[in-house]
Amino acid sequence: MKLVTLFFFFFFFSLSLLIASSFVSAATLQQQEVQVLKEIGNTLGKKDWDFSVDPCSGERNWVSPASTPSLKNYAVTCDCSFSNNNLCHVVGIVLKRQNLTGTLPPEFAKLPYLQEIDLTLNYLNGTIPKQWSSLNVVNISLFGNRITGSIPKELGNITTLKSLSLEFNQLSGELPPELGNLLQLERLHVSSNSFTGNLPTTLARLSKLNYVRLSDNQFSGAIPNFIQSWTSLQRLVIHGSGMSGPMPSGISFLKNLTDLRISDLKGPDSYFPPLSNLTNLQTLVLRSCNLIGSVPEYLGNVTTLNSLDLSFNKLSGSIPNSLRVPENMNILYLTGNFFTGPLPNWIANPDYTDLSYNNFSIEKPEQLTCQQGTVNLFASALNGNNSGAYPCLGITNCLKPSYSLHINCGGKIITYNGNITYDEDSQEAGPAKSLRSGSNWAVSNTGHFFDSGISDYYTWSNMSKLAMNNAELYMDARVSALSLTYYGYCMGNGSYTVNLHFAEIMFTDDQTYSSLGRRVFDIYIQRKLLLKDFDIAKEAGGVRKPIIKNFTANVTSGTLEIRLQWAGKGTTAIPFGSVYGPLISAISVNPDFTPPLEKESNKKGSGIAVGAIIGIVLAGALVIVMAFGIAWWRGCLRQKGSLYRDLQGLDLKTGIFTLRQIKAATNNFSVACKIGEGGFGPVYKGILPDGTAIAVKQLSSRSKQGNREFTNEIGMISALQHPCLVKLYGCCMEGDQMLLIYEYMENNSLASALWGN
Repeated sequence: MKLVTLFFFFFFFSLSLLIASSFVSAATLQQQEVQVLKEIGNTLGKKDWDFSVDPCSGERNWVSPASTPSLKNYAVTCDCSFSNNNLCHVVGIVLKRQNLTGTLPPEFAKLPYLQEIDLTLNYLNGTIPKQWSSLNVVNISLFGNRITGSIPKELGNITTLKSLSLEFNQLSGELPPELGNLLQLERLHVSSNSFTGNLPTTLARLSKLNYVRLSDNQFSGAIPNFIQSWTSLQRLVIHGSGMSGPMPSGISFLKNLTDLRISDLKGPDSYFPPLSNLTNLQTLVLRSCNLIGSVPEYLGNVTTLNSLDLSFNKLSGSIPNSLRVPENMNILYLTGNFFTGPLPNWIANPDYTDLSYNNFSIEKPEQLTCQQGTVNLFASALNGNNSGAYPCLGITNCLKPSYSLHINCGGKIITYNGNITYDEDSQEAGPAKSLRSGSNWAVSNTGHFFDSGISDYYTWSNMSKLAMNNAELYMDARVSALSLTYYGYCMGNGSYTVNLHFAEIMFTDDQTYSSLGRRVFDIYIQRKLLLKDFDIAKEAGGVRKPIIKNFTANVTSGTLEIRLQWAGKGTTAIPFGSVYGPLISAISVNPDFTPPLEKESNKKGSGIAVGAIIGIVLAGALVIVMAFGIAWWRGCLRQKGSLYRDLQGLDLKTGIFTLRQIKAATNNFSVACKIGEGGFGPVYKGILPDGTAIAVKQLSSRSKQGNREFTNEIGMISALQHPCLVKLYGCCMEGDQMLLIYEYMENNSLASALWGN
């Protein structure tokens, strides 16, 4: 009996739970809105909504699973509190990174309770529907699509709007004055479009704005002083907007600013803006703003400052000592100014400091390398030397000029077209880094990727095969967030053709948001702007296609400078944050003239005349006899020390090298550097600090005739000077080592060397 009673108790308890749950789940979306969702799906191209279940149920694909990355989430959210929790209305539609290919649906206006429209990063086109003006939405995001046309003035009727993000589209026209009616607006993002005209004065009403982005547009006029009304503003980003300076004095009223970034202003020179009231700044970028004069001391009072970029202005004087105060300084960029005076002793305190291209008074600059820890000093002291190169490169004299330059930017050494070797350029760079690479070139990088969720990167490799000729030259690239300089030194003077090889390998060629990026930067050669707003994909006719830009450069002091610089243009977050700035695949530089050595060899009938040969041989024999006579008289064949003194007494046109120099050049006589061996001993290939290739002949301890041969070769080769003969650079006699240092010649035939066959 007790068992039966217990059974009925559990039966009725379970039944009551089932009935209660059915009442809870009875809240469903109004059928009229279900039909609207079907229309919206068709317009957007959203084909996987499953209408066999209620859209507000959270089942199937109406809400992204918890395991889906937040950047790719999707959801139709509902409020089911209507009619005693029996009726639902759609309040939010979020479809991020879905690669939808349709258009913007006017049907959104049929959802009267809609508060959020987020279509971030798709492939949508068309215009912004005027019908949306009847909505009471709080957030509209069309970030990263193909939206065209102008902003409808009717959007000014959405007085509930708090966030409007239209970045990275193809919108145009002027900003409508009606936007000034959006008094609740906190976020206005319109970067990377083609907006024109002045900012409407009605925007002064938007006192609740806290984050504004206006970069990469075609605005005109100066930055308006009415921005002083945006007293709640915390972040202001204006890169390459088309607007002019000087910066308005009203900026000093924006005391809540933590992030102020302005760059690439047009207009006249101006002094540093009044920012002493902005004591909460964490990031301050005033780059390419035509600033003159000195940097104010009060910047040191901004103890919260962790990123300061004042690069590419005309600032002068000394670096304020007050800048040593901020303890959390991460980045200090003073690149491309006219700063003078000594380097402050605290200059290495920030995590990364770039002082390149200034006029600092550095005592014995040749004793400082261009990279001192995390401080980039490339071209920071412009007093040159005999080589014409910047002192920090350590090049005092160029033994042999170079007449070409070939660099595989961002990649390994390769042989191109069967006979041209492109130097490796795969070393890791940094936010403020210079590298001396190859035989006669260096590279300097300045820049940090702001607004990026990933670590900075400085090279990029294509992971799939490129369908193009000579694809190996375009598989890798060097990239920069701001400024990338390649610097050739010890070059022969004259006119050169500079070929810059590009291929856009970070965007896709399909109908996805990853194809919507635009990379735009400027090209300078010999410090002259030769190409403004260069877009690789646009010039090449698409992504993953090569384009070679040819320029003529005149080398007058043995140096060639190629600089690529981001000027605030292009998208900055497609396909992900930090995709912008210069990208280059390779560099090839060739003379427009016949180099001197080749000119002599290629002259018709340029062989050595018989009389000249006889004279050279007789002179050589005479020098040899003199060398032997002096050597015998002073006993140099028995004493290597006396050999050194005797040869010093001869007027032999050779240099004396130290053993340390030769060990450094040959990697301590590495087996990998060994290129042959004769009766005298082994021969090694080496590279001198100025990039000159040498062949080092080392006396073998087993050679009984080594001393005699050593004297013979110095005397003979020193006397024989002709463009067609290998040149003796010098010798080394130190300890038990006797070394001859020759000009290095690639292995080839005599006919090829003489006649260019």
